[in-house]
Amino acid sequence: MSLLKKVPNVFVIVFVLILLAAAATWIVPGGAFERHYEDVGGVTREVLVDGSFRYGEAVPQSYQVFTAPMDGFLRLAEIVAFIFLVGGAFSILNETGAIAAGTGQLVRKLRGREFLIIPIVMTFFSLFGAVFGMCEEAMPFVLIFVPLALSLGYDSFVGVSLSFLAAGIGFAGAFINPFTLQIAQGLAGVPLVSGWEYRLLVWVLITASTITWVMVYAARIRKDPTRSLMYDLDRERRKEIEKKQAEQGSFTMRHALALLILFGGVVGMIVGVTLYGWYITELSALFLAMGVFSGVVTGQRPNDLAKHFIMGVKDMASAAMVVGFTGGIIVILEDGHILDTILYAMSRVTSSMPRMLSADAMYVMQMTLNFFIPSGSTKAALTMPIMGPLADLSGLTRQTAVLAYQLGDGFTNMIIPTSGVTIGTLTMAKIPFERWFKWHLPMQVFFFVLSLLLLIWPVLTHWE
Repeated sequence: MSLLKKVPNVFVIVFVLILLAAAATWIVPGGAFERHYEDVGGVTREVLVDGSFRYGEAVPQSYQVFTAPMDGFLRLAEIVAFIFLVGGAFSILNETGAIAAGTGQLVRKLRGREFLIIPIVMTFFSLFGAVFGMCEEAMPFVLIFVPLALSLGYDSFVGVSLSFLAAGIGFAGAFINPFTLQIAQGLAGVPLVSGWEYRLLVWVLITASTITWVMVYAARIRKDPTRSLMYDLDRERRKEIEKKQAEQGSFTMRHALALLILFGGVVGMIVGVTLYGWYITELSALFLAMGVFSGVVTGQRPNDLAKHFIMGVKDMASAAMVVGFTGGIIVILEDGHILDTILYAMSRVTSSMPRMLSADAMYVMQMTLNFFIPSGSTKAALTMPIMGPLADLSGLTRQTAVLAYQLGDGFTNMIIPTSGVTIGTLTMAKIPFERWFKWHLPMQVFFFVLSLLLLIWPVLTHWE
């Protein structure tokens, strides 16, 4: 653990990245693409005009490193508010004792079969990521699954893997996702949802291999908890959970009603997102209502509801602050007029390579760009108008370029410090970023190799 203590706090890491971005504006030449708006699947997106890039003057950033966090807050205000409201709502729910009592009941019923939780829950969340692009929506679930994982003898990493990691791999291996796959296909001039058969195989391989990885790790940690990087922190949290379960005693009808409200909220979220296009505002309202109603049915008075809500908001303050800081990195690059220059330089790499290397270069380019632009739909709108024609020049199909974008966009979302969702999720789960990075890095190496292998067949068969 001594090495971990030397790793800078996540706020230090993010602010250093803001400084580096500002320094780059003094070195990298400015530039810009022309842009126009295009309708893709009923959604209007800003896209780049291929061949329109022109160098220009950069705008060096200096004192803006101190205004960038505020600008980042304004840019990501929806996610920041979402974190606060969800934190407050779940604090009310936690104070009902329903989660603690329900977890204890589930642990008793699964005695000897605890391992079944991992493949079942991860498959569902991976499917959600693949079908409707679950991302921000997965954040609140760590407040449920981390305590559950600890109660079952696992660690916090396993708890986060059940929802956040599972949704992330489904997002990367999506075969329907309208927010990334279909937008990218539309902008690349590829029929929407075409090639779903191979993408379904990709999703199955990615999901099965990740579940296997987590199950092997979970079994190892259950046998020897001291092998976990979270051992010291989890040990204290596990004591708190066990104490709360003991205090709650037996599972009551009020607990059942609160959990029924929680289940109804989850179902409502799935229906709202898939059928009615709900996003942050609607989901925030849903979780807030879920917290209030669960408190009411368990006998909390109005002042109790307010008190517990404020406690949850305080617990989420660190997560919300980090999200604002991460948004500041992108603000610096955009205000410095160098984001398009970076995009242009990376896109030129792929135009003069053999087909296989060109596909790999597209994947690496998208993966690298993901550090600066974590939003999948934004990256699709910015890059696919360029990647489509580049695929033609490189002897690749545009379908292959879409897959390279998809894999490059998805996996690294789960480890980059510029992703507000990742940092917010880890803070909700009370997992230091540096520990998650060290634990998750080998999995990212595996995803990198797997992605290169998954691009071979499309290149060799000229996949359409």
